[in-house]
Amino acid sequence: MITRRNFLGTTAIIGAAGTAILRAEESKPVANAAEGGAPASTAANAASSGATGSTVGTYLATRLEQVGVRDYFVVPGDFNLIFLDQILQNPRLRMIGCCNELNAGYAADGYARSNGVAAMVITYSVGGLSALNAVTCAYSEDSPVIVIVGGINSDSEWQDKIIHHALGEVRYDYQREIYAQVTAGAFSVKHAADAPALIDGAIDLALRRRKPVMLEIATNLASMPVPAPRPRRFGAAPASDAAALADAADHAAELLNKASRPVLVAGSKLRPPASREAFLKLADAAGYAVASIPAGKGMFPETHPAYAGIYWGPVSWPGAASVVESADAYLFAGALLSDYATAGYTAAIDPKKLLLALPGEVRLPGATYAGVELADFLGALAGKVRRNDASLVEFARSRTKEEPSAAAPGDKLTIAEVSRQVHDALGKDTALLVETGDSWFHGIGMRLPEGCRFEIQFQAGSIGWSVPATLGYEMGFTTPTRVIAMIGDGSFQMTAQEVSTMIRHNTRPIIILVNNRGYIIEDAIHQGPYNKIKNWDYAGLMEVWTNGEGKGLGLHAKTAGEMTAALARAKSHDGPCMIEVAIDSQDCSPDMREWGTRVAAANGMPPGREPRVDRARNGQGPTRPRAVPA
Repeated sequence: MITRRNFLGTTAIIGAAGTAILRAEESKPVANAAEGGAPASTAANAASSGATGSTVGTYLATRLEQVGVRDYFVVPGDFNLIFLDQILQNPRLRMIGCCNELNAGYAADGYARSNGVAAMVITYSVGGLSALNAVTCAYSEDSPVIVIVGGINSDSEWQDKIIHHALGEVRYDYQREIYAQVTAGAFSVKHAADAPALIDGAIDLALRRRKPVMLEIATNLASMPVPAPRPRRFGAAPASDAAALADAADHAAELLNKASRPVLVAGSKLRPPASREAFLKLADAAGYAVASIPAGKGMFPETHPAYAGIYWGPVSWPGAASVVESADAYLFAGALLSDYATAGYTAAIDPKKLLLALPGEVRLPGATYAGVELADFLGALAGKVRRNDASLVEFARSRTKEEPSAAAPGDKLTIAEVSRQVHDALGKDTALLVETGDSWFHGIGMRLPEGCRFEIQFQAGSIGWSVPATLGYEMGFTTPTRVIAMIGDGSFQMTAQEVSTMIRHNTRPIIILVNNRGYIIEDAIHQGPYNKIKNWDYAGLMEVWTNGEGKGLGLHAKTAGEMTAALARAKSHDGPCMIEVAIDSQDCSPDMREWGTRVAAANGMPPGREPRVDRARNGQGPTRPRAVPA
């Protein structure tokens, strides 16, 4: 008997940027399928795989090792257990069990930021869909995370079987279809013979695009033999179109060289080392003042003599807004000019003066150049600009240097004093990670010392990210780095249990838990009773999670002196430490209040109107109001 659903040997790779279908040879229907028969292509998986020496699972593990993964984040489920057995055969990869799939995804995002690439292993549907928000955020933040999902048995669909963890219907491709919208590519592997090429293609795509990919591999393929991995190069940088690159560099140089006070602004898409190096080369050659948008903090050394601070429209660092907005030409490199980045589209960015360089294209007034890679463009431009320090001289004249004064030891602790002490704790062997909320504003306001790393999830802004991300971020470093994370209580409650994983694996972060009794950033945007939360004894949870196994330490601080003592103890402690700081709910950054007001106005703008700088992100002309129906 032939079932209504003839199985096709089709493996789809569908990414947000486009669709490509790789079709295997169509399988022939099998007459005895109802009695347990299988299509010839499925039954012949082992025979067709060629040389022995690897299985699908060990092949994947080897490839992960070859691209630099040392740790992978896991939540076990029955569809991925055989895969986990296979990956565990590689002694150079360490399995990190997480408390849930969302946390595993956030941890992988953090790991990718410090290591360059990350991997996680979860189960079909209930696991994959639980991780979806973290993967979506990783896409928006350019984190190459390889999401490995143990899929259902490759025979189940063509045999019309109802499978647990799914919809209760015989349709099982929905997970891949959903992931296709939020990854560079979603790959479904249903035949062992296809696995090596698809695994290699997915990993290469993740590294080239700096985006997540998803590999859904049928559970019954995990231990099937495939040829051993052959040497190959992954993640080769795309080549720029030579003519477009030359034209773009010439055009940009012409605009900048005729400007009297040009400036540079760094964005988050400078994260690849080649892009950061090319931007620094351009800054040194040009002599302009250099600012960063919030998401680009840490992409340019803040000890550089040309650094003018954070440009964030009306909540910029002192002097930064005036030097950027008064410039007659500004090159934003790798910058997304979103509502958050422009304080509700109120930043005074004139599209006629905007040069916007992004990965793969350069947008200049009157022209767009496609096929131009960011690092190539910045490097070429560095050789063509004339040195002009007018904007830097102007900034130096107006610059005010305000060093916050230390509070007396017995003074009630304020968020400003917490930030001052955290800043003093930073050094070349530290990294500062800040959660969405008031921690953003205080972290962004700190001038980073030489060598100090900084992380923020600015584009996605998903509260709860920072706890698991701190775990992964520390693990991703190959040199000892003390991670200091500033996290609000509301965000912490979202993903708190991953602190137990930090204790389990002997990590050493210092978590500054800001207990101000609610979602203060939401309150800055729109006040309401929903922004208040149940109070916890956050520091007390460290003893619960340690439970006699590990070195978790929880401390409380209510005065400036207690904060000083707690930080000193945390820095000498060989394990995770949480300092719970008691902060009044009305004590927050004035910049956050200002920013929240402007974001609220943008959110509430009536239909039919557009923010005045909305199109600046596209390098287009001034916005024209849409016609409103009568």
